[in-house]
Amino acid sequence: MAVNSNSTLLKRLIQQSFIDGEKVSRLINEKGRQYRTLPELLINEKLISAQDLAETAASINQHLMLDLDHFNIASIPDELRNEKLTRKSDMLPLSKRGRTMYLAVVDPTNIAAIEDFEFNAGLNAEVVVVQYDKLHKLLDKLFENAYDSIGSNEGDWDLSAMGVVEDKADEADSVQTEKEDQPIITFINKILLDAIRKGASDLHFEPYEKQYRIRFRIDGILNEVASPPVALSTRLSARLKVMSRLDIAEKRVPQDGRIKLKISAKKSIDFRVSTLPTLWGEKIVMRILDSDSAMLGIDVLGYEPEQKQRYLDALAQPQGMILVTGPTGSGKTVSLYTGIAILNTEETNISTAEDPVEINLPGINQVQVNPRAGLTFASALKAFLRQDPDVVMVGEIRDLETAEIAIKAAQTGHLVLSTLHTNSAPETLTRLLNMGVPAYNVASSVSLIIAQRLARRLCPKCKKQEDIPHAELLRQGFREEQLASITIFKPVGCDHCTNGYKGRVGIYEVMPISQRMADIIMENGNSLDIATQAQREGIYNLRQSGLIKAAAGVTSLAEVNRVTKG
Repeated sequence: MAVNSNSTLLKRLIQQSFIDGEKVSRLINEKGRQYRTLPELLINEKLISAQDLAETAASINQHLMLDLDHFNIASIPDELRNEKLTRKSDMLPLSKRGRTMYLAVVDPTNIAAIEDFEFNAGLNAEVVVVQYDKLHKLLDKLFENAYDSIGSNEGDWDLSAMGVVEDKADEADSVQTEKEDQPIITFINKILLDAIRKGASDLHFEPYEKQYRIRFRIDGILNEVASPPVALSTRLSARLKVMSRLDIAEKRVPQDGRIKLKISAKKSIDFRVSTLPTLWGEKIVMRILDSDSAMLGIDVLGYEPEQKQRYLDALAQPQGMILVTGPTGSGKTVSLYTGIAILNTEETNISTAEDPVEINLPGINQVQVNPRAGLTFASALKAFLRQDPDVVMVGEIRDLETAEIAIKAAQTGHLVLSTLHTNSAPETLTRLLNMGVPAYNVASSVSLIIAQRLARRLCPKCKKQEDIPHAELLRQGFREEQLASITIFKPVGCDHCTNGYKGRVGIYEVMPISQRMADIIMENGNSLDIATQAQREGIYNLRQSGLIKAAAGVTSLAEVNRVTKG
């Protein structure tokens, strides 16, 4: 929302001599793009007090004023809480009665923003004027915003001691810069802490022509959490690049880096950082590398009992190939690391080739591939086979050469784990055939395929039973005999979750390669033939596994449809 130089509120303030018209016009021209609303500019540039601004705003159309110091925050209905719209406009719905909501505003002449709230809520707005400073104090409590919230479970986190683990040689050069950019450093640190506290997997810093947006990916869904002034774009990206040890002067090509962030004396968090030149500046995406997620254990990943046993049986074999498949962000890495952790004993030699190495695992020989230097998945695999391996993990099979070497290893007494990007377990076999791998090699080497997706878990504190007609449940894929015993739940939303969801759970298709499936491969059968055989053998496909999770109240039917494209 741009600062409006033709605002009725601005004209009234000038008429009543609260502010100098020429000075304010100059500020709007110079700094207007840094602020989203006129009250924000006036208050932050110290042109008027919050009290005088509120009294003038209320006098325009004789609106009532409300002192938010005595307002009970718990009385705000959950369905009216919209952080993005609220922070964009300096307005907050306080309560509703019938078809009317009572809307706290700083600038009652901002009709467009009031209409946005009415449209979003489907209600008519009754305006009450509040002070700018008291409104934002209330917002910080209500939304635990990214600037001030550190969280109650991280008592040992010390924001003043937080910093990047740096080399001594860098310290002297950075002292003057840090003094000049301390507000930027503090802002970035708080954003990173809030991302960790909220369980985000990725952070997106995105510059646009008239806006700068920061988003967190929480439970697989992107949510906007902050929109700092666009004028700070280059300073924000420069700070992130300094933390990542990237070339600040190079803004024309993508760069990749890493941050080890010390948040207390006992705790550090790793981030993988990627920069991308865009039309309006550098977009920076940070992946939080959480070693705890790789050590969750197979029991909490969401496998059905028979699926878990199939995975464990395949891991217990001395040789063969286990393939995990799914789109980016479907949890393949966690599944692979979980299997590797089970195999990681003193008697086993395990080597991995990864791009990149996301999480350091003690006792595992991890190799970061570097194609520019000639270290590819294929060359790393060749080297592994001369290193007396028992278990080999390849981050991804991308080409025929890597596939052939991995299959050779699986056929010569080694257990091989890897990933492919396919939509289902049966399609993985035909993908290998399409790469050029001979059918007899595929049939004799692949022992298990796991296809997976990640679905958001329903919040146990607020989920609500959903009434769905039996005809619709049958259309969705449930069987007639299930209808009497299943209960479907839907998301609601509360203070403990994000839009009714909290955390994620895996949905899996775990398909061992039976003798009949091997025969189908040798007979040049396609993925549909293999899928039909899998159903005959009682193997749940992704859709069926998702419906099991919905019937158990773990996730919603809408979420199953989203991740399985049902």
